[in-house]
Amino acid sequence: MILVIDVSNTNSTLGVFDGDKLVANWRLSTLSSRTSDETGMLLRMLFVHSGMDISEIDAVVVSSVVPNVMYSLLSGIRKYLQREPMVVRAGMKTGINLRMENPKEMGTDRIVNLVAAYELYGGPAIVVDYSTATTFDVVSEKGEFLTGITAPGVQICADALTRRAAQLPKIEIKRPETLITKNTVDSIQAGLVLGHIGETIYIIQQIKDKLNLPNMKVIATGGLAKVIDENEEIFDVYDPVLALQGLRLLYEKNRNRR
Repeated sequence: MILVIDVSNTNSTLGVFDGDKLVANWRLSTLSSRTSDETGMLLRMLFVHSGMDISEIDAVVVSSVVPNVMYSLLSGIRKYLQREPMVVRAGMKTGINLRMENPKEMGTDRIVNLVAAYELYGGPAIVVDYSTATTFDVVSEKGEFLTGITAPGVQICADALTRRAAQLPKIEIKRPETLITKNTVDSIQAGLVLGHIGETIYIIQQIKDKLNLPNMKVIATGGLAKVIDENEEIFDVYDPVLALQGLRLLYEKNRNRR
């Protein structure tokens, strides 16, 4: 079995694969203040709670966009799992041709998503990830990265609004029943959620038009994707564990190169 860990700015997602089957997954807050011992003990407790034997983990794969957590995370894995983790970084075999001015600028989280989307669903495809930022990345039929767009995430926008406007309350991020609102909470939800729905539809359509690929698949991931497309009218595929699948695939591609 392999343990895969995807560290994002807000949350970290962990999964355990037995072959190509995801048998467990967890979501944790990303905290740079955790020590290596706290990290290692937390990993062990997750396995105990799930009734799994951590000693059966043969390999660990880590992708991170948060450098400050890496020392304690990797040290905790080495100390408590006795495994040397494979870290996703430039130079790995991915199957994706990063056609961009500086490929090292591409976040590993986006590479992981592209690998999974291309391997599991094929190209051409747009991968939309609703994480701390909302990203739109495009992979061609031949596995070439064509373009990427980065927008402020839904939660970031909600936090900024309530932080900068003293009289506006914090709200639950959900789609209001109607655009015609009559109270403050519904008003904020309409502007926030419906605004991001409009952003999503517009960017997807512009990508398809500019690349002359009207039939490309749209693959979404991230928890808020269900809020954006609750009626399943925008995305062709919703895969909440796309990054975990991508890490498994990267391990398979690079296991003999370690």
